[in-house]
Amino acid sequence: MWHEILYNVLNNINNVILTLIGIPFFIQIIFMLFGWLKKKTYPKTEKKNKVAVLIAAHNEEDVIYNTIKRIFDRQKYDRNLYDVFVVAHNCTDNTAKLAKEAGAVVFEYSDPDPKTHCLAYAIRYGFDQLIKYEKEYDFVIKLDADNLINDDFFNYMNDAFNAGVEFARPYESALNITQNKYTKASGLYYAYDSRFASRVRERFHLAAHVNGPGAMFSMRIVKKYGYDVKSISDDSEYLAKRLLNKVYGHFVEDAVVYEDLPSTYKDTYARNKRMGHGVSRLFFTHGFKLFGKFFTTFNFSYLEVFFQFYFCVICAVLCTWIPLFYIYDITYLCMASYGAIEVTLLTAAEYLKILQRTAIIAGLALGILFAFAGILQAFLLVMCDYKKLGAKNRRELMSGIIIYPCFVVVYCLTLFLGIISKPSWNKVHRNKIYYHPEEGETK
Repeated sequence: MWHEILYNVLNNINNVILTLIGIPFFIQIIFMLFGWLKKKTYPKTEKKNKVAVLIAAHNEEDVIYNTIKRIFDRQKYDRNLYDVFVVAHNCTDNTAKLAKEAGAVVFEYSDPDPKTHCLAYAIRYGFDQLIKYEKEYDFVIKLDADNLINDDFFNYMNDAFNAGVEFARPYESALNITQNKYTKASGLYYAYDSRFASRVRERFHLAAHVNGPGAMFSMRIVKKYGYDVKSISDDSEYLAKRLLNKVYGHFVEDAVVYEDLPSTYKDTYARNKRMGHGVSRLFFTHGFKLFGKFFTTFNFSYLEVFFQFYFCVICAVLCTWIPLFYIYDITYLCMASYGAIEVTLLTAAEYLKILQRTAIIAGLALGILFAFAGILQAFLLVMCDYKKLGAKNRRELMSGIIIYPCFVVVYCLTLFLGIISKPSWNKVHRNKIYYHPEEGETK
């Protein structure tokens, strides 16, 4: 019968899709298996380089003063060797005033064109101003307005720079991981890429994913390339472009940046709306270039970054094809098994066996994903890095382990919603209370 032929065709298509989905999950398993390798450290050096900190801010009066003041008060680095610069991008509040009071050099950037109201243009403006600035710097640290960094952050980045590193990312930790159960699961999700994926990339000589706060750029790179990106996921685009220029990122694990985590579904959606929209577009504009570059160089860095962009495609498939196919699959098998439709290629009993096998395999697959890619992954992160994540003890994060798989589902869903929506330029919600591992609770 025609519907049996259609069923077989759709099943074959689904098997191909499951294989394509499984590749990134296999890479995750590799990261977990080799995540116990010793971390990469850089030799401490006496030479101290000049550092510029660049912060792009749009209406960030709630946090900007504290961020800057803490850098000046806490960094164990010669105060004469670093400066903080803030690009006050179309601000309508006291961001510029407070940044100046905290000691930063402020570039006020007014841009009337709504098409360029995104972070990329503010950072580009900041890079351009640094190139023309009266002082010369050796490398730049790019931070968000709410970020805090550990007290030796500049020293660790300076050691890496003196070892030849020109493009690097730090360990990304959390300001507010103990705020509620949601932030605990959220923090564990974001920490995975630092503790396991980034460490393994560095030890296997693969390019680090330099695509978050705390990124370090040598001034040579800044002068040569500027900030030549324009997408809403500017850091991911910059990573792809530099990799295509054979500029390979590194992971400086001892340098830690603490960022404000989303504490509700609404916050996660707001963050992932931009990410899902931007990265999904980068998959088509840069992803295939990276994929092709792998086959001309056989450097797995290109393939691995390609899969970063590919993850958004997987989220779209998981939220559309997978539920729709299995609703169809189970419905069809039930109808074929119990005589609701006429079948000729197989008997009703054989279709019943396929239904039972499908149910068992689906249940096992979901169970394994829940236990291994969910609970086990979160458990290992808590065991290894609870202090680095801002918890006083492991017990504080146990509830995060339990709901971690649910957060992964929420993360996937919000990325998909970002893909099919249009992000807007709004003031970012900041949590007012957080726990900082070096200071305790801060308001």
